[in-house]
Amino acid sequence: MSNFLNKAERPETKKKGRSMTEDPVFKILWSKSLPMLAGIMGIFVFNLVDTFFIGQLGTRELAAVSFTFPVIMLVGGVSMGLGTGASAVISKAVGQKDFQLVQRLTTDSLVLSFLVVVAFVLVGIFSIDSLFLALGASEDILPLIKQYMLIWYPGMAFLVVPMVGNSAIRATGDMKTPGMVMLLAMLINLILDPLLIFGIGVFPRMELAGAATATIIARATTFFVSLWVLYFREKMITIRFHDFSQVLDSWKKILYIGLPSGATNLIIPVGAGAVTRLISFYGAPAVAAFGVASRIEMFVSVVFMALASVLGPFVGQNWGAGRLDRIHQSVDHAYRFALIWGVLMMALLAGISGFIAPLFSDNPEVIKITIRYLWIVPVGYGFQGILMMSSVTLNVLNRPFWASSLSLTYVALFYVPLAYLGSSLFLLDGIFGAAAIAKILTGILAGVILKKILSII
Repeated sequence: MSNFLNKAERPETKKKGRSMTEDPVFKILWSKSLPMLAGIMGIFVFNLVDTFFIGQLGTRELAAVSFTFPVIMLVGGVSMGLGTGASAVISKAVGQKDFQLVQRLTTDSLVLSFLVVVAFVLVGIFSIDSLFLALGASEDILPLIKQYMLIWYPGMAFLVVPMVGNSAIRATGDMKTPGMVMLLAMLINLILDPLLIFGIGVFPRMELAGAATATIIARATTFFVSLWVLYFREKMITIRFHDFSQVLDSWKKILYIGLPSGATNLIIPVGAGAVTRLISFYGAPAVAAFGVASRIEMFVSVVFMALASVLGPFVGQNWGAGRLDRIHQSVDHAYRFALIWGVLMMALLAGISGFIAPLFSDNPEVIKITIRYLWIVPVGYGFQGILMMSSVTLNVLNRPFWASSLSLTYVALFYVPLAYLGSSLFLLDGIFGAAAIAKILTGILAGVILKKILSII
């Protein structure tokens, strides 16, 4: 029997805090969010470091990488969708104490993620020109985009597979290991970025290709660490062959949640792509500023993501154990925190935006637009947090289509239409205001829907 099963059966399991069905709800959510906060913050430092060093190359290079942002979000969205599906079914199996099923689902989720990567790499490499021209990239920026993406695309496996693997680890209640893995990626990237981008010492000057290479090396390290933890330490991967019908059954369970969740995560980059194209009409500095501000915004929302990454396994384990009362408590805690954190971040960014923006570019226009973004969009942060908590809970409760509908509503009904309307009325400020309004409206709707579903399950 697996090492994971033995751990679960030993008395010290409760002492180690692996189960999420017994200790006080508040204690579990916040104590387990801390290591995930450190890890996810490391990932966003990872992205900010890239943006910082690339910004030193010039506005054209920064704009080129900003054009890749929707694609990177799309791939990340697919990874998160598969991870959400895997975490949901594995955490429920953990709550039911069916540890052979845990092993089966973990193995099959990793195989599935690898197959998805192969398909994405092939499509991505052969569609670089047409895709980025459609996003509004000019002919002079396209070679810079290709320099970056021709390295980034083949390394996708090192991004997707560890994300799914870390989701499987989190499903068991272990948040420390995934957090450490993400911090490791950040440290490696922080060291390699300046060496490969600028050609320091014995390293060649590779510029954007160096940024992509540093990313791939850092992700490859986490790839091997995650697989080592799952196979050797947790024994959650099996190499025994099973009837293919069992594999298909696992994939069906994962994809029932993973496909809508992945579609949800794809919807957001599609919206970001549409808005990026709209902003491109205002020039390269506007696109560069949008890329900088978006990455700063992602860094600020790291706390929401940390809490959501704990809330999912918590809901899954307690649903598997039949503890619906604890699910109600966890959602109430998460909503209150989202609103408080949103207000704090809105005030903080309004105060320090003038100091942050010049760190990423010395172009006055880029700085000015970045500051405007950070004054307007954060008004909706608290409600964005409510949307995130609602979506992860709906996915785990086997209501993935509700979560997808909320994201579709955010992009197609609110964000993109309001952005085009706002652009025609108030130029860039109108686009940024549309983002804030869309977050507020969708967050309120998400809270109402989840509360209704929780009252009937």
